[in-house]
Amino acid sequence: MRKYVLAIVAVLLLGYVYYAYDPSHSELFPKCPFRSLTGWLCPGCGSQRAVHQLLHGHVAAAFRYNALMVMAVPFVMVLLLAEWKRRRWPHFYASVNHPWVILAVALMAVAWWVGRNVIS
Repeated sequence: MRKYVLAIVAVLLLGYVYYAYDPSHSELFPKCPFRSLTGWLCPGCGSQRAVHQLLHGHVAAAFRYNALMVMAVPFVMVLLLAEWKRRRWPHFYASVNHPWVILAVALMAVAWWVGRNVIS
């Protein structure tokens, strides 16, 4: 139980930081090392700015920064629910953690990575 409380506190603290400070205009947030070295966007580029926009209710702006991250939010919520109810719903947990689901997510991330660099 203690680890859940610590996790919730950490998420709330990070949420406050991302709400209060705009990653576009703050030196507090790290820059992407992959982009700094190569000039290409990684799958996560724009995620910090997208989180800031989502916390302010600006879904369209968040989508422009990182569409994959915005679309992944519901999936992450499902994963968290599956972990939370792991013992009560073992089949649900097994379904969302199935190797095919993991492979599909990995392939989507790679497609996003390549696609956003080819298009932009």
